[in-house]
Amino acid sequence: MHMYGGQAVIEGVMIRGRDYFGLAVRREDGSIELHHEPLSSLYNGRARRWPLVRGFLTLLETMLLGIKTLQLSANMAAIDRDPDEEKGIPAWVMATTLSISLAFGIGLFFIAPLLIAWSLHPWLNSDLLSEIVEGVIRMAFLLSYIVIIGRLNDVKRVFAYHGAEHMTVHALEANLSLTVENVRKFGTPHARCGTAFLLTVVVVSVVVFALLMGPPLEWRIASRIFLLPVIAAVSYEFLRFSGRHQDAWFGKMIAGPGLWLQKLTTREPDDSQIEVAIKAMETTISADRGEPIAKRLPAPNSQASPHDLGTSSNC
Repeated sequence: MHMYGGQAVIEGVMIRGRDYFGLAVRREDGSIELHHEPLSSLYNGRARRWPLVRGFLTLLETMLLGIKTLQLSANMAAIDRDPDEEKGIPAWVMATTLSISLAFGIGLFFIAPLLIAWSLHPWLNSDLLSEIVEGVIRMAFLLSYIVIIGRLNDVKRVFAYHGAEHMTVHALEANLSLTVENVRKFGTPHARCGTAFLLTVVVVSVVVFALLMGPPLEWRIASRIFLLPVIAAVSYEFLRFSGRHQDAWFGKMIAGPGLWLQKLTTREPDDSQIEVAIKAMETTISADRGEPIAKRLPAPNSQASPHDLGTSSNC
């Protein structure tokens, strides 16, 4: 069976399947709008099976597909939007959002820790110690960022949908029927969560940058930018290895920190959020199978309109 996974979006969940991704979003009127699209060959091509290259492609997919589905979910959740009206996201919007996100992420989590550690270098008097301090600062920035944004009410809901997504994936992998009761049997952490990938990137970056001890500040700044794909590739292979040995003691040891970190990025969902995650999973599975999919599910205790019952079969 193909391994399904996804992410939380605004008032909903995205699930990535074999050939399609599916999206389910709770609208303000209580209905659930569904959407699915075929995955680009960039995500499913032959290069996805090449060691190291697949790690970089995973990072690229996480950013591109993540930004796209976040923007889609924001449009889908709007109460005044016609569900039958399909609007694509302009390429310039995607490019601008991705550029800003990359600049912010690299600046906050890579350049800023480097500059702080560099300013402490006269007192540290050791390139290796400086790299370790930089890694500790990077980890502190990551944890602080997650904790701070996690205090926002909107983000709390996203984290709850994140938990619902994990629980639904657990139920699928346990071969249980996808009902709220079955999904409730599982916890919110999951070994294949992207949070574990972020944590691994931070750890691997300390090792990679430590191998470059001694260059001037300009070269160090450049390395934090241009070596990011290499770090992502190595981190991905590291996680694949630990996933294959998750029952061994060292596999559990490797997975432990990532599972712990998910206590910050997931929350216990309510039944309505689990329902949305289930519909996202069912949408993706149906799309992969070529089955027709409803565009919208009416809110409880409401009468379905004709476009609610309409199906899309552009699979």
